[in-house]
Amino acid sequence: MADPRGFLKVRQRETQPRRPVPVRIMDWKEVYEAQEKGVLKSQAGRCMDCGIPFCHQGCPLGNLIPEWNDLIWRDKGEEAMERLHATNNFPEFTGRLCPAPCEASCVLGINQPAVTIKQVEVSIVDQAFENGWVNPLPPARLTGKTVAVVGSGPAGLAVAQQLTRVGHTVAVYERDDKIGGLLRYGIPDFKMEKEQVDRRLEQMKAEGTRFRTGVAVGTDVTWEQLRRRYDAVVIATGATVPRDLPIPGRELEGVHFAMDYLVPANRVVAGETVENQINAAGKHVVILGGGDTGADCLGTAHRHQAASVTTLAIGKQPPVERAGHQPWPTFPTLFEVASAHEEGGERTYLASTVEFVGENGKVTGVKVAETEFVDGKRLPKAGTERIIPADLVLLSLGFTGPEPAGITAQVQADFDGRGNVARDGYYMTNTEGIFVAGDAGRGQSLIVWAIAEGRACAAAVDKFLMGSTILPAPVAPTDRAMAVL
Repeated sequence: MADPRGFLKVRQRETQPRRPVPVRIMDWKEVYEAQEKGVLKSQAGRCMDCGIPFCHQGCPLGNLIPEWNDLIWRDKGEEAMERLHATNNFPEFTGRLCPAPCEASCVLGINQPAVTIKQVEVSIVDQAFENGWVNPLPPARLTGKTVAVVGSGPAGLAVAQQLTRVGHTVAVYERDDKIGGLLRYGIPDFKMEKEQVDRRLEQMKAEGTRFRTGVAVGTDVTWEQLRRRYDAVVIATGATVPRDLPIPGRELEGVHFAMDYLVPANRVVAGETVENQINAAGKHVVILGGGDTGADCLGTAHRHQAASVTTLAIGKQPPVERAGHQPWPTFPTLFEVASAHEEGGERTYLASTVEFVGENGKVTGVKVAETEFVDGKRLPKAGTERIIPADLVLLSLGFTGPEPAGITAQVQADFDGRGNVARDGYYMTNTEGIFVAGDAGRGQSLIVWAIAEGRACAAAVDKFLMGSTILPAPVAPTDRAMAVL
């Protein structure tokens, strides 16, 4: 444990400082600044001798949270980094992007604000990179086995790094021009600058992982060709099919999926030239959906200097405190204020979108009605309709599953009833030698689940190829602890 009396001496939870709103909306740099070392140490010292660390259960990766809190409190940063990397390949990603279910299950959180686990995590890895403690870990020998990983998001990168380190020759295929998946083109720089991705990729390249960009598997190369060329294939393409809203006016110009707005914006920030970019400058923007992607659209619209931004959610506003039906240590649904929400905009709940209205083929407004619940269904309440002016509407309603892209036709891999690639208890599809990990197999989920599944899938692939494995398997596809491989 850390300071035996730390949670008694330091009762206040103090997170990383954020740059002032008027300053940060004028650029694309990360919102958060580094925490002062003394504050970080005292916050890590709040981690108590709780007996059973429920934060382990709250984290799909099984991060050894009390151990690295203790090491930070003792000024042993390099040892803390090693303990963190023992369970998490990419803490610089999760420390910035994960909603921290570990903090919801922190024992201290029963009657005090939880330990700032996420802040300590990202501080450990940032310090490690700054001090040169993060080095390549190439395999001692090669196995002669080859693996193709399709998709370079967090799940695909985790699979690739784990399998490379035990000696397999791994090639990662990515249809975009750069590696990273949604980490690169879906997440705005104000949440995570792409230096974080690039420096981790340099480590992976030095370890021996090979990257093939600009290759669309299913068209440029078929799944069957990969199957014949490699000893195993891992589908880690993510859940990228956006959920649509087929209501009157959907065809109007100015109504777009969120990713059609975010991806070009991120490319422009990276210095690329994008023709016909969707830009919110001077426009009245309406965002449908109150999740993380909606918040990303909100922050991006602020930096584009939109005239106004309104976020609509069909359901009720979540409570600010844990509800009775979501007791500790479960992950509660709470009203959250992301950095983008601090920057402005209006948030409206119980708003059912009825119609997109427009003139001359262009959207001019969104007709909404108050949501009412009838027999458990959310329906627009008659007589409450109103129109919100809008020049740009962004659909941020989640994703329905992975793109088929020849998976069924070329290698006969089945899809389940939820639209995801079906798999058994060891991440293998019904086609031998073809595995699936991350959102492609479990549906839209958290980054921490993607990395956990990538690590567990790598263990399953290694056992398939070698008959046994030394790789850890933190989770099974059923979300329960995976049987010993």
